[in-house]
Amino acid sequence: SPRELAAATDIVFVIVVNAAQIDEVLFGADGVIHAPAGARAVVLCSTIAPQDTVRLAAGLANHGIACVDAPISGGPLRARAGAMSMMIAAPAATLAPWQAVLADLAEKRFVVGTAIGDAAKAKLVNNLLAGVNLVAGAEALALSAKLGLDPRAMYELIRASSGASWVFEDRMARALDEDYTPPRAAAHILTKDMGLATALADSVDHATPLGDAALARLRETVARGWAELDDAAVIKTYQQPAR
Repeated sequence: SPRELAAATDIVFVIVVNAAQIDEVLFGADGVIHAPAGARAVVLCSTIAPQDTVRLAAGLANHGIACVDAPISGGPLRARAGAMSMMIAAPAATLAPWQAVLADLAEKRFVVGTAIGDAAKAKLVNNLLAGVNLVAGAEALALSAKLGLDPRAMYELIRASSGASWVFEDRMARALDEDYTPPRAAAHILTKDMGLATALADSVDHATPLGDAALARLRETVARGWAELDDAAVIKTYQQPAR
C-alpha cells in the first residue's frame, strides 16, 4: 500500500492518471501520510492542473513531507531506458538531497522554477504543442493518402523535411502499421492533458485556437470508442469520417 511504501523509503514517486488518484495515494485511508515514519519527500510526476499540484503540496507540508513538482515526458520506452524528460519546480533546498535519484530516472531534467506548480504549467504547455503536432501530423498523412500519394513515402519525406516533429515521427509510424494496441500513450490521456492545457490558457485569457481544434479531434477520437487505443488513432477520425 502507499502507507507501507512510504514507511520503507525516503522518497515516493507518484505517477498516476489524475489528481483524484494522487489524492487517494497520498491522503486516502491507506495513504502515504499515514506512514508512522519514512518518506521525507513526494515527487509528483503526473500531468495535472497546477492548482492541484499546489493543493497537494500544501497537504503534504501539513504532515512534514516535502513536495517536488516534476511531471515527466517520454513514454514507456524512454522510461525503461532511464531517458525520460522531467520538468522540475521546487525550492533548491528541497531538491538538493534527491538530485542523484532524479538523474537515474530522467536523462533530461529542466528546472523551470522554484515555485510548486510551475513545472505543472510547463508540462501543459509542452503537451498543448504535442497535441497540436499530433493532430496536424495525422491530418497531413491522411490527406496524402486521399491525394493518392504513398503514405509511407510521405512519412519518410515529412520526417526529413520542414513538417517534421518528434510526435509525428513517433506516432505516425504506428498509424502506418495500424499499431494502436497496446497503447504507449492512450488517447484519453492526451485528451485529458489537452483539456487541462486549454483550461490553463483560458485562466490567463490566452487564446489557443489550434489547441482547441486539436482537442476537438481528440475528444472525437474518445467519443468514437477509441479512448483506450494509442493516441495515434486520432488519424482514424480522418480515415473514417463520422456519418
